[in-house]
Amino acid sequence: MKLASLRSGRDGRLVVVSRDLTRAVDAGAVAPTLQAALDDWAHLAPQLAALAEQAEAGGAAIFRFRERDCASPLPRAYQWADGSAYVNHVMLVRKARGADMPASFWTDPLMYQGGSDAFLAPRDPIPLGDVSLGLDLEAEVAVVTDDVPMGVDAQAARSHIKLIMLVNDVTLRGLTASELAKGFGFYQSKPSSAFSPAAVTPDELGAAWDGARLSLPLLSYVNGAPLGRPNAGVDMTFDFGQLIAHAARTRALAAGSIIGSGTVSNRAADGGPGKPIAAGGLGYSCLAEQRVVETLLEGEPHTPFLKPGDTVRIEMLDAHKRSIFGAIEQEVKAKRV
Repeated sequence: MKLASLRSGRDGRLVVVSRDLTRAVDAGAVAPTLQAALDDWAHLAPQLAALAEQAEAGGAAIFRFRERDCASPLPRAYQWADGSAYVNHVMLVRKARGADMPASFWTDPLMYQGGSDAFLAPRDPIPLGDVSLGLDLEAEVAVVTDDVPMGVDAQAARSHIKLIMLVNDVTLRGLTASELAKGFGFYQSKPSSAFSPAAVTPDELGAAWDGARLSLPLLSYVNGAPLGRPNAGVDMTFDFGQLIAHAARTRALAAGSIIGSGTVSNRAADGGPGKPIAAGGLGYSCLAEQRVVETLLEGEPHTPFLKPGDTVRIEMLDAHKRSIFGAIEQEVKAKRV
């Protein structure tokens, strides 16, 4: 089934959405919010699934679903932890700032704890106070868990994945190097993220979901031009089971915890950096990677970071070219600080 939160108060109003993302039915009689549903998932999921059947069949209770009316599926969450499962991405962005990559990055996942108190809606503008901060998109996949016990292993962690969605993990590249140099992680360089209009249960993904990886191209665009279409199931060094186990090594995770994949990134067939789409490659899920490759090939980057007026779109299509999660589509807006 597909679930969404319409804009309403701080935590949205839960609706169940048809597979083609055109119709919805209110889920308030089952759970007022997605967080409430996740808090009692084993009991409430079957009731939500019954509503999903209604959304498919149609009827008096059905109404038109519009992605522009959505908040992020969880407008705020108890936990947002983002990994770097695609080590190729880590290697490239570290190269951009002249940092070596320790060998342990291939065996031990990186993860940071992001701000989860107020996510952007999938059609909200991205506020930018200073163009020099280097605003970038990062197209990712994320999973939402039920309650995860401390010390869970990677295999068992898979059973705790209840929903999958897409992310724009907004990043200010001009701040990352100085923050990481302090040895205490990201903060100012990671403003609010946005998530796809719909979150879907694993069964909706069919053979593309193996229990821990989603093997479909992740599409991203800037100002309507394709930026990337890497396959999210390829070059994923750490799967979602491993990422959840890493996050839960020393603490339990509450229902509604969001675990991100990190920026989806594919290597070229020869093992080197991927090529841009214009050169026949799969492109990139962030501008930083494209700039690194431009520097490697041409001596300097020529793709600018985002500025006010630019638009970003992130989406994933199924085998029949139908949108699975709906689209994250955001315009950058100047904001005084």
